Amino acid sequence: MAAPRNAVLPLATHDLYNAASYFIDRNVELGRAEKIAIHHDDGDITYGDLRRWVNRVGHGLRGIGVQMENRVLLVCYDSVEFVASFFGAVKIGAIPIPTNTMLRPKDYVYLLNDSRAKVAVVEAEIWNQLQPVRSQLPFLEHVVVICRDHATVPAGCLEFTSWLAEQSEELSPVDTIYDDAAFWLYTSGSTGKPKGAIHLQHDMELALHHYAEGILDMTEADVTFSASKLFFAYGMGNGMYFPLGVGGTAVLMRERPTPTVVFERVERHRPTLFFGVPTLYAAMLDHVKRRGFAYDFSSVRYCVSAGEPLPPAIYHRFKETFGVDILDGIGSTEALHIYLSNRPGNVRAGSTGQVVPGYEVRIVDEAGCSLSPNQVGELLLKGDSLAQGYWNLHQQTKAKFGGEWFHTGDCYYYDEDGFFWYCGRLDDMLKSGGIWVSPIEIENVLIEHEAVLEVAVVGGRDENGIEKPVAFIVPQDIHQAPQLEQELFHFVRDRLARYKCPKRFVFVESLPKTETGKIQRFKLRDTVHV
Repeated sequence: MAAPRNAVLPLATHDLYNAASYFIDRNVELGRAEKIAIHHDDGDITYGDLRRWVNRVGHGLRGIGVQMENRVLLVCYDSVEFVASFFGAVKIGAIPIPTNTMLRPKDYVYLLNDSRAKVAVVEAEIWNQLQPVRSQLPFLEHVVVICRDHATVPAGCLEFTSWLAEQSEELSPVDTIYDDAAFWLYTSGSTGKPKGAIHLQHDMELALHHYAEGILDMTEADVTFSASKLFFAYGMGNGMYFPLGVGGTAVLMRERPTPTVVFERVERHRPTLFFGVPTLYAAMLDHVKRRGFAYDFSSVRYCVSAGEPLPPAIYHRFKETFGVDILDGIGSTEALHIYLSNRPGNVRAGSTGQVVPGYEVRIVDEAGCSLSPNQVGELLLKGDSLAQGYWNLHQQTKAKFGGEWFHTGDCYYYDEDGFFWYCGRLDDMLKSGGIWVSPIEIENVLIEHEAVLEVAVVGGRDENGIEKPVAFIVPQDIHQAPQLEQELFHFVRDRLARYKCPKRFVFVESLPKTETGKIQRFKLRDTVHV
């Protein structure tokens, strides 16, 4: 495969390199100062203006004592303030930590204390929830609040806009090197406390070249819109450093991505690339079905999905409705972005696609031996956008980062054509009748039924302690539940082997999920019995 446009050879690890120079300053140097970098809720901002915002944030952080490698927690909605704070910190060698804006105060206390962040840049309405626990934050020295809609500046805080107005517009990048730490991303913590993954200065550029340019063929003509938020690894690429890396334009939206507001933004800003998760694509289809008409999606050349496997039924319905392919892939916080993906013009519905150039993968058994096609095992990943490790978690770093190979914890097999098929997390696999069963295979069948909106399959024990599949169903209409069980039982029996058929169907109004849209099957297992 040819090298992606603008691809560069890896630098020596001690060469000077600053990611803010690459993603911000370089665009101005290439003559894009007057080009729109971001469509946002308050208007548009050019690359020249964005560079000035970044420089002012860098000066502002230095002015309150932030030095190289000091951590800066960002609790910001998708906005210019987020982008400027992120790259302003990177430019002076500080470590921005983008953080979920939907957490509870105790979660922020954990993240601020675990990271020992010296400064927090926070939306005012979120800081108002945190103020009562300020005494529990011994490492936090300064709070910069983003006040919207004439919100009152909380006592003892700096107000973002006036703070920026006092700073210089010119700033040279600090002499960071290729392998310096650049930013942290905390994992979602779906089965335990979040872990801080340490990413290096070069990681974003490599993910850009490997996926955005190498798979999506992104150029400066592209306009991206990501429903997944910037504080997620997936959304950060889609909505920030991918478009900035190619000199394109990003669409940023502060509010929650419901189908209604997503369709409105698509029709207003005409993005060429749209990024979502399977639950959103399903909700968009359900919204169109209920409204009785489709929205104008004609500007979008490709949709991308990650976070959870995309069921084939959702892929086919979406393409029939909008005429657009969804390219399903898988990435992770530790890998930074997608490393397995379907390709434009080469989609195999239900699979996670093929290896993204720039990465290597292996599927291994419990002894670490590589497996042949169609054998299920753990997926191991190798690539230079992988995090350096976890902050202050020596044993977990050793367990997950085995030399050059990262243990993903995902069960996969690959076919003779090099397509990879997800079978579930290692702890999601179940044995029925003494045979290993993938919950994903059963879910993909059930989602084909027109009465099923969402589904999750887990293992439950019967009275003899034998594990059996149990299906949690979110029906299109909860009132249909009483008559659906037998219908769904026969629906699966007609399509899968007998031992794979769920022994029980549980009808619910919603499934527990992480903020990234991943179903928390462990919560379902805690409540289930056959």
